[in-house]
Amino acid sequence: MQVTIPHQFSKAQAKERVVLALQDARQKIGTQATIERQEWEGDTLTFGFTAQGQSISGTFEVREHEFYLDATLPLMFRMFESRIKSAIEQQAAQLLK
Repeated sequence: MQVTIPHQFSKAQAKERVVLALQDARQKIGTQATIERQEWEGDTLTFGFTAQGQSISGTFEVREHEFYLDATLPLMFRMFESRIKSAIEQQAAQLLK
């Protein structure tokens, strides 16, 4: 699943927002998901987590005027890909206000 989300921040400001959002999300998810990997290399985050017994992994890149998410969904979640993508876009819109 690929998602591109435009933003109007500098690259540094955009990355800072992502880092803060991840910290907030980590506190909120509690036992609903297990984060197995979260590594930044430059402006690209490589991640992996397990939710509802299913593993999701991918990369999240902070670009000059957009974020780019490339995630591998397990088969169980692929049938909901459009809903997941829509939810990500809605959540991003809230974070980018």
